[in-house]
Amino acid sequence: MPNHVVATDVLEPEGPVCLDDGQVCLVEMATARACVSRIDLKGQRHEVGRPGGRPNGLAIDGNDNLWIAGGDKETVVCMAPDGKILKRFLGPDGDPYLWPNDLAFGRNGLLYLADSGILPDDFVDGQKIRDDFRTVSYHGRVFEIDPKNGKVLRTLDTGLRFTNGIAFDADDVLYVSEMLSGNVYRYDVLRRGTPKRETFGNVIDGKPDAFVGPDGMAFGADGRLYCAVFGQGNVTVLDCAGTVADRIETNGQRPTNIAFRKGADAAVVTDLGRCELEEIAVPCPGRALYKPTIA
Repeated sequence: MPNHVVATDVLEPEGPVCLDDGQVCLVEMATARACVSRIDLKGQRHEVGRPGGRPNGLAIDGNDNLWIAGGDKETVVCMAPDGKILKRFLGPDGDPYLWPNDLAFGRNGLLYLADSGILPDDFVDGQKIRDDFRTVSYHGRVFEIDPKNGKVLRTLDTGLRFTNGIAFDADDVLYVSEMLSGNVYRYDVLRRGTPKRETFGNVIDGKPDAFVGPDGMAFGADGRLYCAVFGQGNVTVLDCAGTVADRIETNGQRPTNIAFRKGADAAVVTDLGRCELEEIAVPCPGRALYKPTIA
């Protein structure tokens, strides 16, 4: 039985965030819109604002401002709830962002960003992915950013092959997905010194020929990691040991991200190919996201 479709006509959707009142914010990556949209309780779409570029990830702070990965000229954008652009941050000097993909706030109030490591226009034409995706050069990175001024405090990792989803667990350990390998890595970012990459698990089922891999992720209150697997048509669930515990089928083959409903055993999933927002049943609510107030 297909999952419930919450909304249609969202063009290449990504980065869903569930609001306390049941509405959902997301980004639409398609060039025709390149916007942040809000889906109301009736499934109707309302455009919030346009950060430009190919907006890919979304987070909300304690002031209800929207933080978008992948704004105009490969930037991180802070947008007010009414759509006004408040801040636009470039990457580090001499090593600019290439494809800001997904972001998450930490308990320390800092912003963490996954950069896929290749310019969007060099990788995809509409929804068509370049044929040599396995052998093309990637410069994927993970950044720690001060959201007050946009300064990159640390480059936590580099050399990743299409960095994608990002999420914190209940112990404040940061998890990042790598599309080409199918791996999910973790980093203990709150300890002193540079965090070391640790392989947590892998979500790919078999050895696909097409572009398949882990996209957006979110933790459930059960401590398990729920990962949308692009090209595989499911949300793969990794238990606390990193072992595949479940695979929840999605309506389409190109799910891009997942967000838990507030206080409910349900989550919403964006699908790139079907241009839909769907809802899946999950066994628990999600882990609460950090929403720092930024002066």
